[in-house]
Amino acid sequence: MTEIQHELIMPNKDLPFKMFLFEGRDGNYIREKHWHRSIEIFAVFQGTLEFYLNDQEYLLECGDFIIVNSNEVHSIHAPKENMTVVLQMALNMFEKYYTGDQFICFAHAPQAQDEQLMEMICEMYMAYSDKHCGYDLKIQSLFYDMLYLMVTRYREINVHPDILHQHKQLTKLSVITDYMKEHYKDELSLARLAEIFGYSPSYLSRMFQKYAGINYKDYLQAIRTEHGYRQLIETKMTISDISMENGFPNNKAFSKADSSSSPIIMTPCISSKIALHPDNEAT
Repeated sequence: MTEIQHELIMPNKDLPFKMFLFEGRDGNYIREKHWHRSIEIFAVFQGTLEFYLNDQEYLLECGDFIIVNSNEVHSIHAPKENMTVVLQMALNMFEKYYTGDQFICFAHAPQAQDEQLMEMICEMYMAYSDKHCGYDLKIQSLFYDMLYLMVTRYREINVHPDILHQHKQLTKLSVITDYMKEHYKDELSLARLAEIFGYSPSYLSRMFQKYAGINYKDYLQAIRTEHGYRQLIETKMTISDISMENGFPNNKAFSKADSSSSPIIMTPCISSKIALHPDNEAT
């Protein structure tokens, strides 16, 4: 049985969401089953993707996209070269439009507005690649137009009870992981977290293993490591200072985190030099 992984998502430094080129662009690539709290869009501009969502297969060709809802289990096969732009948006961006308790669902089937939405994504990505004066304002203008289209044309109101039940199970854990993402710098033991949310430590530990496919300690370390790597790349802080800033007891613990294996997935960062052109590659 394939282990279902939980994906850790952080926005781009200069945007309220995450946007990047799909890492399987060179082909011969498989992303195994995983889930995350965020809403995600895969938009294919060249090539094809075999997309598996809730055990249903979708063949995405050039000009197609698919919306992945919060907590939906999905996997991607990219047997051939492709150019796919991925957008990942925090669920709370849609909180005014929830159809249930922390729940919103978007259609997967093609819509008449597909071409319009694809054009928006293309413009956002090109603007981010070029980074001309005011690029962030242009991107956010297009982004909120896209959100408007999503909630007015793609949002589903009548949802099957089984989907709601599955969502509620994963939401229990997602609320806890959201708290961890906000307080990762603190002294955050399993016992302390269990006390905050009214669980026993053993129950909370089992919840992580069952729904995230990872133990509590490794998940917390992955969050701290992701923030630490960003500071390592983007600042002139010393490793010692970065370690202390991100909840590691010392720089040895931070350095060791790089070599430790973990089933959590951390999405790639986008480079400011890539462009939507087959000759350019993401770094």
